Amino acid sequence: MLFVNSLSGSDIVMIAIAMLLILSVFLGVRIVPQSEKHVVERFGRLRAVLGPGINFIVPFLDRVPHKISILERQLPNAMQDAITADNVLVKVETSVFYRITEPEKTVYRIRDVDAAIATTVAGIVRSEIGVIELDEVQSNRARLIEKVREQVAVMVDDWGIEVTRAEILDVNLDEATRAAMLQQLNAERARRAQVTEAEGKKRAVELAAEAQLFQAQKEAEARRISADAEAYATEVVAQAIAKNGLEAAQYQVALKQVDALAQVAKGEGKQTVILPAAALEAFTDAFQLLRKA
Repeated sequence: MLFVNSLSGSDIVMIAIAMLLILSVFLGVRIVPQSEKHVVERFGRLRAVLGPGINFIVPFLDRVPHKISILERQLPNAMQDAITADNVLVKVETSVFYRITEPEKTVYRIRDVDAAIATTVAGIVRSEIGVIELDEVQSNRARLIEKVREQVAVMVDDWGIEVTRAEILDVNLDEATRAAMLQQLNAERARRAQVTEAEGKKRAVELAAEAQLFQAQKEAEARRISADAEAYATEVVAQAIAKNGLEAAQYQVALKQVDALAQVAKGEGKQTVILPAAALEAFTDAFQLLRKA
């Protein structure tokens, strides 16, 4: 009290002004971290969005009611039911990553960002799965994820949000559907086994037919060669007949008869060979022609 009483009125004013300046500097200087953006309001209206670093606002007029993190966020994994085009009920597990790029939109257009994004993703997933069949859901999951990501990005653009990742982690089926799919898979495996066996039999038949065709071709070639040889022999005999006359022809006939008798004599077992008189004459004629030759 003695110190206050000893101050004059001018001193008190100077001290008040100094304290006001210190308070103004404290309220007017805003240091924003790199991972945040601050929304500034003046009399309840949006005035500015402060980026990372040192920023200045008007003390007592401006205030910072919202400090928004711009780090990437992950929504909790969610499960939602969906029905495919072939009326199969599936449970789809999704995961979404996003970050806020325009805090002024996020603050003034949406209250619960996480719930809004989760609801949007669930609706888009149900809609996309509803127009494709179960086999496509399982086999073309990458294309389905891309469609979901594109549509989610379009839907949340008005909220100042960027969806960095939208994934379908798993697609689960109920027990009845699993049993039916397993039965279908076993039937498909059995059908493929039957097709493979039938193709093997078909190939075996084709190979056997090719072998028979090859054998027939070779036999035909052998017969042609034999016919050529026979024709050559006939030509030689004809030339001999033309040169030596009737005696050459009688000699050839006699040799044929002798060969025929020799073949008869080669038979197995004991047999009796009856030679006609003409055969003896054939032997005699052959020897006589041979001596003349």
